[in-house]
Amino acid sequence: MNLHEYQAKDILKGFGVPIPPGEVATTPEHAKALAEQYGTAVMVKAQVHAGGRGKAGGVKFCKTPADAFEKASNILGMEIKGLTVEKVLVTVAADIGSEAYVGIIVDRARKKPVFMVSAAGGIDIEQVAAETPEKIKYHPVDVRYGLQTYEAMQLGFFLYQDVKLARAAAKIMQQLYAAFMASGCSLAEINPLVVTPTGDVLAVDGKMVIDDNELDRKPAIAALRDESSEAPSEVDARNNNLTFIKLDGDVGCVVNGAGLAMATMDLVKYYGGEPANFLDIGGSSNPEKVVNALRIITADPNVKAILFNIFGGITRTDDVANGIVTATKANPLKVPIVIRLTGTNEEIAMKILTENGFSASSDMDEAVQKAVALAKGGN
Repeated sequence: MNLHEYQAKDILKGFGVPIPPGEVATTPEHAKALAEQYGTAVMVKAQVHAGGRGKAGGVKFCKTPADAFEKASNILGMEIKGLTVEKVLVTVAADIGSEAYVGIIVDRARKKPVFMVSAAGGIDIEQVAAETPEKIKYHPVDVRYGLQTYEAMQLGFFLYQDVKLARAAAKIMQQLYAAFMASGCSLAEINPLVVTPTGDVLAVDGKMVIDDNELDRKPAIAALRDESSEAPSEVDARNNNLTFIKLDGDVGCVVNGAGLAMATMDLVKYYGGEPANFLDIGGSSNPEKVVNALRIITADPNVKAILFNIFGGITRTDDVANGIVTATKANPLKVPIVIRLTGTNEEIAMKILTENGFSASSDMDEAVQKAVALAKGGN
């Protein structure tokens, strides 16, 4: 679950991270009033769950309250990557001397949280990693002990030569780690971490992604979910107990099991295609899940072909076949569908599909290649 910048900052502030004053506004009038209250230049920042807000025109510097009113008027209601901006964060503009990056991510290979720090802040850390990887320092944390002071100081000195600045950064990193662990994050970052001309170290932007598996244990964090800033298809899928992530490709994928879903997406890429989504219908033998999955995928105008890849264990392939038939009768498909089924009740499933005008294969490679070709306009 993604948090808005203002929500992440509120959490970080609760752990002592120094953050410039800021408040959310939903109208230009409120944005102007906040700018008047702060009595200095402010930033007006769109609050949506999408990257590239600045490039899309969703982050603006405002010298005066009237400027804040104008910029908020332009940002509120604009669309960023298909999401409508319904609120903005009005925050005091920091006087920036230098920018750094500090982040933590759960590293599955190391099975530990890993700090990433870089003196090259203010830009995407992925860009730094690709172009100048030597500018990033990685540091795994032993969760039994947390981020120790000497470790934090080592990271601080990687960012700053000045002892005072390194000490301030080290303290912020320990606070960030505490917030990361307490909130059940899979990622938390401050970008940029800035040094002002007067020597203050501040977090002027924050991002937190919560592990969905933590939400049942952390109701206060779960209550921060803002469905209005999420892709409608992802909200729809979650409400129907489907695991769905929208992507930018044109091959819609319906798969049972996260591992097989990842392998399917890899194979789509391998054969020159681009997956339009990750969708795991799970291990349930419920035809309604298939109906909902098809409804969600066919609502995406980018999808040019649909690929079903089902390995029947707990999931009965005949139930999936019945779901496909039911869904397509209610809503006839406008794009081609490729079906790969194997496993429990496979013969029954094949018969159901054949009787209803569908063909199916038990060969995964063959099915993926066909789906990719169809998405490209082939046969």
